Amino acid sequence: MADLSQQNWREQLENDDRAVIIDVRTADEVAEGMIEGAQHIDIFGGPAFIQAVEQLDPDKSYYVYCRSGNRSGQACALMNAKGIARAYNLLGGVMSWEGPLV
Repeated sequence: MADLSQQNWREQLENDDRAVIIDVRTADEVAEGMIEGAQHIDIFGGPAFIQAVEQLDPDKSYYVYCRSGNRSGQACALMNAKGIARAYNLLGGVMSWEGPLV
């Protein structure tokens, strides 16, 4: 797992042809807007979250965010434990995002 500043997260994401964005917030939080192109996998989904992670392609890179960066850091650690080597946490979460939300 790597914690990346918004600038590094965005730059690395833009230059990564294996990139997938994952939003681990709750459905209510996602309803307020999410980063364009993100997939939603609620970390509070318990077994459903683990099952979703186990379905992810371990050869891809995952750029993970939540509201503040705490849950996404936990999600990245879980992803690493499930064999996903490239999981990148957005420090400061979507609260620090300087782009549009959809």
